[in-house]
Amino acid sequence: MKKIIILLLSSFLSFIAVNAQSADEKTIAANIEAFSKARIDVNLSVLDKLTATELSYGHSTGTIETKTEFLEIVKSRKSVYKKIGLTDQTIQIVDNIAIVRHVFNAELENNGVFQTSKLGVLQIWKKQQNKWQLIARQACKL
Repeated sequence: MKKIIILLLSSFLSFIAVNAQSADEKTIAANIEAFSKARIDVNLSVLDKLTATELSYGHSTGTIETKTEFLEIVKSRKSVYKKIGLTDQTIQIVDNIAIVRHVFNAELENNGVFQTSKLGVLQIWKKQQNKWQLIARQACKL
């Protein structure tokens, strides 16, 4: 009986360890959600805070933007996101770097034309001055 209890307890603790998110993973997940919301709301202040000065923002078309270019394009409202959904998200932390992958599903208006988008996205977040910021993003069409 004692062996069964020990086995059950160790199985339960292993389950918790595997499924628990670290504080950093929770922060990154919250930042990703805030980033998506800020894209929909065209909230430049939030986007500015969540992105590093060195941002390299890659689109599925091959276009790459700096932070300044990214914020200017968001501000122009050329592409207005109506809905953003992220699925199959994984977060892997290596020292002060987080590697995030997810499937990006969106509804948007691009130059007045309604579109849907389904992309594979890789994001790199870096912890700088005790806060996580997006430093790189690359998308590919699925």
